[in-house]
Amino acid sequence: MEIARILSPKQRLAWYYLNSRDHTEILYGGAAGGGKSWLGALWLVRNAQKYPGTRWLMGRAVAKTLKETTLQSFFDVCSFIGAEAGLDYVYNGQAGTITIGTSTILLKDLFAYPADPNFDELGSLELTGAFIDEANQVSEKAKAIVGSRIRYKLDEHGLIPKLLMTCNPARNWVYSEFYGPYKGKTLEPYRAFVQALVTDNPNISPHYLDQLQKLKGPDRERLLNGNWDYDNDPARLCEPDAIQDLFTNDHVPEGSKYITVDVARYGHDLTVIMLWSGLRVEHVTVMDKSSVPEVAASVTSLSKLEGVARSRIVVDDDGIGGGVTDLLPGCYAFKGGSKPIPVKGQDVNFFNLKSQCYYLLAEHINEGEMYYGHELNRDKVSEELAWVKRDKMDTDMKLRVLPKEKVKDGIGRSPDFADNLMMRMVFELRPDPVGSAYLRAKGKRYRKEDTAQAIKEHFRRRFPKRETR
Repeated sequence: MEIARILSPKQRLAWYYLNSRDHTEILYGGAAGGGKSWLGALWLVRNAQKYPGTRWLMGRAVAKTLKETTLQSFFDVCSFIGAEAGLDYVYNGQAGTITIGTSTILLKDLFAYPADPNFDELGSLELTGAFIDEANQVSEKAKAIVGSRIRYKLDEHGLIPKLLMTCNPARNWVYSEFYGPYKGKTLEPYRAFVQALVTDNPNISPHYLDQLQKLKGPDRERLLNGNWDYDNDPARLCEPDAIQDLFTNDHVPEGSKYITVDVARYGHDLTVIMLWSGLRVEHVTVMDKSSVPEVAASVTSLSKLEGVARSRIVVDDDGIGGGVTDLLPGCYAFKGGSKPIPVKGQDVNFFNLKSQCYYLLAEHINEGEMYYGHELNRDKVSEELAWVKRDKMDTDMKLRVLPKEKVKDGIGRSPDFADNLMMRMVFELRPDPVGSAYLRAKGKRYRKEDTAQAIKEHFRRRFPKRETR
C-alpha cells in the first residue's frame, strides 16, 4: 500500500518531514479532527514493521486517555491496512506493549507524578523513535527526556532521531518552541510544524464537524479555527482578547515613572527591566547572564536618565535579586511570599503578596487599563500572561496563583516578563499610588465583583470624558 495515497495533503507534508534527514522534531496539529492520532499510529506501525528489533514509544499525559484514544487510533490504523490482531501484532494491556514482529511499541503515560518529578522511569528507556499524542498536555521536561532517549539501533538501520508530536493550540511550550517561531519564521531548522485543521481531513465525520461548529468562544477558536491565541482554561485570570488588547491600548494615559526589575536566578532565566509611565510600559531592557553589580548599574543609569526616584523602583528580592536591592538603597524589595498588603486597613483574602499583585494585574488588563508599548518579546508576554492562573480552585482557601515552578513546566522557562508586570502593582497598593482603583475595593475580603465596580467608579472620576465598560 502506497502511504501517500491514504494521507491528506497536510498528513503527507508531515510524513515528508518524518522521512527527512534534516528534521528530528515534528509537531503536527493545531486544531481538533486533523487526523493527528491516526498519523502517529500509522508512523509507528510502519516503522516497527520496516525496522526489525527496534523499540518505539507511544505516549500521552494520562494512561487512561492513552488507552481510550491514541491506542484506539492504532487499532483503526491496523484494521485499515489489514493488520490482524494476534497475527500481525500482539497487544499486551498488562505490560503496556505492542509487539510487531521483533519490534516493540511501548505505551507510556507522561504525567509528572510527585514520586517521580524528574521522570526517572523514562530516563532508563532506550528508544528508536517516539510519538507523543496531545503534547500540549505534557510538560516540556517530559518531552525533553523522551527526546534524549532516542538512540536505540539508529546506526544499525541508518536512522536519525525522530520525535513526532501532535497537539491542539495551547499557550505553553508548544507555542513558544514551535508555533511562535513558525509564525515569526524563526523556527529552528531541525524542527518542523504542520498546522492541520478539521477542514484538512477529507475523512472527517460530518457529525463531528457539526459538533465543532456548535462550540462557542475560546473552544471554537482553538478546536475549530486553530487559533493559538485563545485559552479555555477556567483557571486563567487574564482574558485572551484583553491580553491582545494590551499591545494596542495606546489610549492609556501617561503618569508617574516607575522601574520594575526581575533578576535572573538560573542559567536560562533573563533579567528584565521595565520602564513605566503610569500603567504604560515604555521601554524594556533584557539582560542575559549579568552579574548583580551589572544589573544594579543598569537600573541606576536608567533611573538617572529618566528621573525615577528610588522609592519608585521595585526589585524582586527573592534569591539573587537581594544583592541588587542591597546596591539600590531606598528601592522597594519585593518578596512575593510575604503577606498581602491590607486594603484600607482591612485584611484581604490572598495567599501572599505575589497572588494579590497578579490578581490586580489581571483586573487592569481585563479592563483595558494597561499598555505594553514595547515591540519586542510580545509573544513571550502573551504566553506568560496566559499562564497567570488561579491555583487550587477546588478549595475555599485564600486566593493564590500557580507557583513559578508549575509555570516553568508549562512554558519551559521562567515568566520573567509577567513577573515584571505583576510587581508594578505593588505601587497601586501602597498608601499613595497613582491611579489606584484597587484601594477603593469594598469589604474585608477580596470579591471580584466589588473590585471591578470600584475600578469603573474610580476611572469614571479620573477621566470623566472616558466611557468605561
